[in-house]
Amino acid sequence: MPKTDELLLNMAHYAVTPLAADDEAWATARLCLMDSVGCALLALSFPECTRMLGPAVPGASLPGGARVPGTRFELDPVQAAFNLGTMIRWLDYNDTWLAAEWGHPSDNLGSILMVADWLSRQRERDGHAALTVRDVLTAMVQAYEMQGVLALDHAFNRVGLDHVLLVRIASTAVVTRLLGGTKTQIVNALSNAWLDGGALRTYRHAPNTGSRKSWAAGDATSRAVRLALWAVAGEMGYATALTTPTWGFQDVLFNGNPIQLSRPLGCYVMTNVLFKVSFPAEFHGQTAVEAAVRLHPQMRGRWDQIQRIRIETQESAMRIIDKSGPLANPADRDHCLQYMTAIGLIHGELTADHYEADAAANPLIDRFRERMDVVEHPGYSRDYLDADKRSIANAVQVFFNDGTATERVAIEYPLGHRRRRDEARPELIRKFQHNAKGRLAAAAVDRLIELFSNPARLDAMPVPEFIELILPTKT
Repeated sequence: MPKTDELLLNMAHYAVTPLAADDEAWATARLCLMDSVGCALLALSFPECTRMLGPAVPGASLPGGARVPGTRFELDPVQAAFNLGTMIRWLDYNDTWLAAEWGHPSDNLGSILMVADWLSRQRERDGHAALTVRDVLTAMVQAYEMQGVLALDHAFNRVGLDHVLLVRIASTAVVTRLLGGTKTQIVNALSNAWLDGGALRTYRHAPNTGSRKSWAAGDATSRAVRLALWAVAGEMGYATALTTPTWGFQDVLFNGNPIQLSRPLGCYVMTNVLFKVSFPAEFHGQTAVEAAVRLHPQMRGRWDQIQRIRIETQESAMRIIDKSGPLANPADRDHCLQYMTAIGLIHGELTADHYEADAAANPLIDRFRERMDVVEHPGYSRDYLDADKRSIANAVQVFFNDGTATERVAIEYPLGHRRRRDEARPELIRKFQHNAKGRLAAAAVDRLIELFSNPARLDAMPVPEFIELILPTKT
């Protein structure tokens, strides 16, 4: 038998080892849970999202299965994970991790929460205790850590692979453990997750930008549940799935480069995760929108006097969201630095509705975009990768025909950064209230806010009781 890949062993060992997390990590995990649920509920207001939801076969359901928040769907955990993962990700409003690779660790909650509900309901029927929210939070910290640490030094995007492959990897590990899998079974499941390869980033870039980028994470997290279920049922694994010469993941898809952990797995990622507090926009442009909103009062009445708009940004933003030319749909617009900055300058805010066709028809948007110069600021690129800073800086300045200009507004750290966590916390609560009120009764939203302000009560709550709070009121 070949020696098992070290990465598989290390990830499996971390998954089964009792988690040592500090108070800051637990507090941040609770914020992530609240924020992710809110993002999922908000997405239900958009028909483009809801048409993707429900059972894979119309009319199918699983009594006693996993209940999808904000809906009446009761599904098998594989399809439920797709539903919730898609909802959380749909509006590009959930938490974010930026490194050599980027991604959205809360994508993993689709698998974690749906498996926890289905498994808990099974346990209760058999006379056993349900999983608690603390169990969900533990799995979240672990999934965030595995996805985020793998992203620190491995740029899958540079070989054309989409970051959701890391969602599949992380979710596979923690869900196999939730299902009672042994360390060996976790290794088996993980090996199959790596053998799945990775989706191409085609759907995230012009000329093919499309809605798949909004359901790709749901697809990844649901695949993880399927692989986990197979592993605990006894399906075999592949010891050298990554390192086998010629046929392993590293040689086939990663140019022969090794994939390894650059730091011990703990709670680093959860502690440092980024929240999208104010704007549903790709994270590399968050501080550009914040700068544009600050400049908005200086712009009113001067729309026709603009000569040029200068945006200074990081290399990653240049590579991902620097776009010119026509934008085909909301998925295209919410990944365009120029579009989101123009909206901030024009409206003094940016909401999900600003990506829809009605808002995009405003001729000022393209007029502004045509006058924008996007340039890399080398210092911003360095600080973006600095482990002690992890800034996501942008600067915006508007120049007018008469030779005058606005101030240059430079923002290093977005509101959702760890360095602004105290400032962001009340705003995240307000964000949740806004996102949930369209789907849940006002009294239910108030109960949830009260629950999220009581860590001991939240952590001890059985998962089925928590799910009940985020289902629509029965009529």
